[in-house]
Amino acid sequence: MLRGLLLRFARDREANVAIMFALMMVPTIYLLGMALDYTQAVRRQEQLDAAADAAAIASVRPAMLTQTSATVVQNTAATVFAAKANIPGLVSVPVPTVTVTDSGLQRTIQVSYTAQSINNFPSFLGAAAWPLKGSATAMASSAPNMNFYLLMDDSPSMGIGATATDISNLIAATSSTYQKASSSQNCGFACHETNIAHDGGTKDNLAIARANNITLRIDLVTSAVNQLLNSWSNCPQSGVSGGVMQCMSALNNTTYQAALYTFDLGLNTLASLTTPTSAGTKVSSIALMPVVYQNCVVTTTNCKTDNGTDIVKALTSLNNLMPTPGLGSNTSGDTPQEVIFLVTDGVEDKISSTCPNGTFAGNSRCQQPLDTSICTTIKNRGIKIAILYTEYLQLKTPNIPVTDNWYMSWIDTYDEPTSATGTIAKNLQSCASSGFFSDVQTGGDISTALTNLFIKVASSTASLVQ
Repeated sequence: MLRGLLLRFARDREANVAIMFALMMVPTIYLLGMALDYTQAVRRQEQLDAAADAAAIASVRPAMLTQTSATVVQNTAATVFAAKANIPGLVSVPVPTVTVTDSGLQRTIQVSYTAQSINNFPSFLGAAAWPLKGSATAMASSAPNMNFYLLMDDSPSMGIGATATDISNLIAATSSTYQKASSSQNCGFACHETNIAHDGGTKDNLAIARANNITLRIDLVTSAVNQLLNSWSNCPQSGVSGGVMQCMSALNNTTYQAALYTFDLGLNTLASLTTPTSAGTKVSSIALMPVVYQNCVVTTTNCKTDNGTDIVKALTSLNNLMPTPGLGSNTSGDTPQEVIFLVTDGVEDKISSTCPNGTFAGNSRCQQPLDTSICTTIKNRGIKIAILYTEYLQLKTPNIPVTDNWYMSWIDTYDEPTSATGTIAKNLQSCASSGFFSDVQTGGDISTALTNLFIKVASSTASLVQ
């Protein structure tokens, strides 16, 4: 009889949905509870990861990179983390583990944490909280203390008009209609002889340019250096007086010094290494090299050539003045990094017994792109070279109104296919330290180009590694 009752119960299908629902309720509630608690735990971990990221980045800001105490750095990271990690649903606010690793100027920060996310269904999951953990790593190199040696080309080639209009106006103002004939008439480039008067007998070419308010490239260079050392209106930090160099020193918490030189036949010292503000007082001394008359750059006697640009000699002299660079850190006994800032059109015009990269233009006069062997010598000492190339204008129509035959005979081959891609440009790029080369065309903004190049050299960056 019992056996029969069991068989009938087994074959009975009435109300089986209710039975199945009741049987499925337990695993369904368990899964829903686990999904809800897991989702909330994931959301809380994302918030904690963001807190770790913020703490790591905050610890490698420029101001923090000057801190030599690991405890100060760790406390800063912990404070930033705690402010962002105080979120609801945790058993307690986690205390991070902050690891500080310094290697030279480079600092690596790792912020790691463990936490517990409170479960809504602890009885189903068999645990009161869901374990969480994570970490973030940030790395940055502190901006080094630096000594900057500003080396400006003041040779005749920097007497070019600043814009195409200036060039045309200078050519017109020195045209052959004037009474005194000269091979330097129709002058739009590198012609400012002090003994040649193109207005009938009273003014040389440079004086004519000034009298006609014609801006020359040397004027733009002077303005650019003035912005670097004396006055910059775009400093993102208020209360900083001076130029770009003073601004970046304040932003990066670094010490900068500056020296100011020009070069033509050799190195001309305007300001030996000093504060940027003191060096800035000598900016007004930047001026074109005087040219006595055609084919004579120095004296009125024994003149054979009007050469006037010896970049290698200037770099060699400067290299002899510069000390061995240090790391640029604030560690006791360390010394600043050393940087040459060269502004030039990149063509040498000098007397030389050999002219390996160019040609002789008579009387042992060598016109050629920069011989980069001196750059290698300097960089091998650990000195950085930053170069702003004021592109060598192609002196032929349609670039200028009158084609310069001398340029076509001796320079054009190095300035092709364009002034930005020819041998002149390539040699300057090779001379510069990696990433420290910039160029600007005639009529371009030299002040902005020089400022951007300086900021690139001086700035430090921070990034999340993990």
